[in-house]
Amino acid sequence: MYRIGELSKLARISPRTIDYYTSIGLIEPAERSAKNYRLYADETLQRLERIEQMKKDKYTLDEIKATIESWSKITPEEQVSRKLTDLQHHLSQLEREVKELEPVIKKLKPRQANHLYTRLMPQTAACIEALMLLINKSSLM
Repeated sequence: MYRIGELSKLARISPRTIDYYTSIGLIEPAERSAKNYRLYADETLQRLERIEQMKKDKYTLDEIKATIESWSKITPEEQVSRKLTDLQHHLSQLEREVKELEPVIKKLKPRQANHLYTRLMPQTAACIEALMLLINKSSLM
């Protein structure tokens, strides 16, 4: 558990900002100490990081609050299920795109394929290789 000063240092935001976020309901203390200090949990630190990232992405505080409230209405199981569904849709789209490129790739001469392959970023090449393995195709090389 963190007092405001500790949370402020860890989150790299001012104690005044933490007070303000608490007053508008963006965050809330987990409990109070024996001396009545507000104590914040690790989850609050993670929430502050999300809030700061959303602010950098130009969300207003009202939009951030609405988004955070909607997150709390979704169970962890629903979040995982939604993420897996999104990934499955994305994978299907990527598989279609790889199938569209397959005739072009097959027509490439080994030297052309090698030139194309070396110009790709390592992460891109790894993704292409993984997709081809997933759809049971041979390597680009």
